[in-house]
Order: sequence, then C-alpha cells, then structure tokens
Amino acid sequence: MGLFDKLRGELVDIIEWVDDSRRTLAWRFPRYQNEIKNGAQLIVRPGQMAVFVHRGEIADVFEPGHYELKSDNLPILSTIQGWKFGFNSPFRSEVYFVSTRQVTDLKWGTPNPIMLRDADFGPIRLRAFGTFTVKAVDPKALLKELIGTDQSFDVDEIGELLRSIIASAFADMIGKAKISALDLASNYRDLSEQLRKTAIERVDDEYGLDIPSLIIVNVSLPEEVEKALDTKTSMGVVGDINAYQQFQMGKAILESAQNPAGGGGAASGLGIGIGMAMAGRMGQAGGPAAAGAAVAAPPPIPGQEQWHVAVNGQAQGPFTAAQIAEAVQLGQITASTQIWSASLGNWTAMSQVPQFAAKAAVPPPPPPK
Repeated sequence: MGLFDKLRGELVDIIEWVDDSRRTLAWRFPRYQNEIKNGAQLIVRPGQMAVFVHRGEIADVFEPGHYELKSDNLPILSTIQGWKFGFNSPFRSEVYFVSTRQVTDLKWGTPNPIMLRDADFGPIRLRAFGTFTVKAVDPKALLKELIGTDQSFDVDEIGELLRSIIASAFADMIGKAKISALDLASNYRDLSEQLRKTAIERVDDEYGLDIPSLIIVNVSLPEEVEKALDTKTSMGVVGDINAYQQFQMGKAILESAQNPAGGGGAASGLGIGIGMAMAGRMGQAGGPAAAGAAVAAPPPIPGQEQWHVAVNGQAQGPFTAAQIAEAVQLGQITASTQIWSASLGNWTAMSQVPQFAAKAAVPPPPPPK
C-alpha cells in the first residue's frame, strides 16, 4: 500500500448508520482516530438524527437527509474550531446517530401491590400491568443525561427506569382518581391516557424521550379477594338458597327414578328419605305460613298419577306409585302416613288407599319354630 492510499484510509469519506436493531436508541460512529475529510458525505436515514460532539461539547444536529460536510452546514462546529473562512483540512469529531422511531412492545407493571382505600371494599391492594412505546425526541438531552460516551445505547438500559417512573405515576394517579375497584375496567382508556401524560412530564425534559403510547392492560385484586367476589357472585345468581336446595333435591330424585339400572330402586327411596329430612328442617325455618302454603294441592301431571306425601306438615313430591311402594318397603313411610293425589282429592291415610292398602298392611309375625 502506497503512502497516498494509507493517508486516504485514515480519512472518513462517508458517515452513516445502517441499523438492523429495533431496540437501539443511539450509536456512535466508529471513527477509530480517523479524521473526517473536508466534504465528507453524511447520510441520515428516516427515523434517525446525527449529532456532532467535539471535545465533549455538543455541536451541530442533522435531521434525515444527505449532506456534504462544509463549514456552512457546520456552523456551531465552525465556531468551536475557529473556522472563520471555511476549512480545507480534515477534522476530528465524534458523531452519534440517535434513533427517533418508536421502540415498541415494552412492558410495565407494579412490582409491589398498591395500597388503596376503596369505597366498596375498604383497604385493598391492587396490581397493574400494561405496555408502552418510547422514542427519542431531544438527542442533546439524551446524550447529556443517559448516553455519555457509550458506543451503543439500547432501550433495555433505560427500561427499568421507565418502568419505575410509570409505576410511580400510576400509584399517584390511581390514588387521586377515587375510582372504585369494580369500575376501573370501564375507565382503562381514560386512565391510560392520563398515565401516559403524567409519565411524559417526568421523562421528556429530563431525558429527551417521548412515550407515544401507553396502555393499561389489567388492574387486578389479590387472589383471595377475587375468590370472595366469585363466591358472592355465585350466591347472587342462585338467589333463594332454600328454593335452590329443593330444586336440586327434586332433580336428583327424578334422575334416579329415570335410571333404574343405576340403582333407581334404592336410590329413589333414599331420595324420598332425604326429601323428608329436608322438609322437616325447612318446615321449622319457614314457620306456620310456610306449612300452610305447603299443603296446597298441586296440579296433577296429565297422563300419569302423581302422589304427594305429608311430612311434618309439608307436602313432598310428586312421586310415582312405584316410588311410594318402594318407600313403604324401606320403612320410610307407614300405613298412617297421609298421601294425596288428584284422584283422591283429599289427604288420606296410606292404609285407606286401595292400591297401597296391601303394601301398607302390617306384616304378620314369623311362625313359631
């Protein structure tokens, strides 16, 4: 290599940054002691800005475009260097490229629960998380406060700081909002925008950054509070717990009667026994009014005789004739038990009903041995 080629290799002719990373905020052009040639080409691509730094002092800033470096487009550097009538010799200066496009898919969250006083629940703890984007808007402030002399500066290096700022702003905002925890979800959009503006106030002037987008994805209660809410919701759906128990009991008896292969005989008798026990407890809780209402005659089901059994002043049923017979065999009802059907019209002792009289009769004692 000749002397001329060696000298030319020490001069920088083209200054540019081809960025293939989506998370780099700033990058210093690798000059390696080479000097920038008079008339060198500076290429600043869309989404970039170039900043010249001479001996630790920020000089000129270039927006996207193609420039030939001369004294007329380096006014600040010309003043620092003392170029009054242009320059003809190479010069040394550091060049930083700053990305002005948005860095997306950044996440934030509250590292610890936020203690609040809620109108519905009293003192509660809330957690929140979401996403945000960030971009550089003031390269000079970014260089002064964050980059310094770094060769490359990624958003990950400031991610923890940004997340802390957003979490702190969220705690201040949610404390002043006085919104019930149950109403937070309907206010996510307004709260997100308010949080974004509050966070920008803390990073714009100081760090030269903007937060174009910030979204609150979810605000959650502690797990034990969510379980209690689920239980309360379930109770609200069920409504009258006594009516619900009666419905479940009747459903179980009907399913048992319709499935003889699955133990319909014994299971149906057992269902009657359970129903009688439940009726006793509910009769005590319901009082005289409930007992009076229970003996009212229900309408018959067309096509099949339906029977009702009086237990502790309350009617249980309807049951089929087969179920009544099985209950007699199991000893759950006796000859004196009052039964009713549409054909009888009145409550009648079991022993007075012809089709059950034989079954309800007291069996004879065993013969002597």
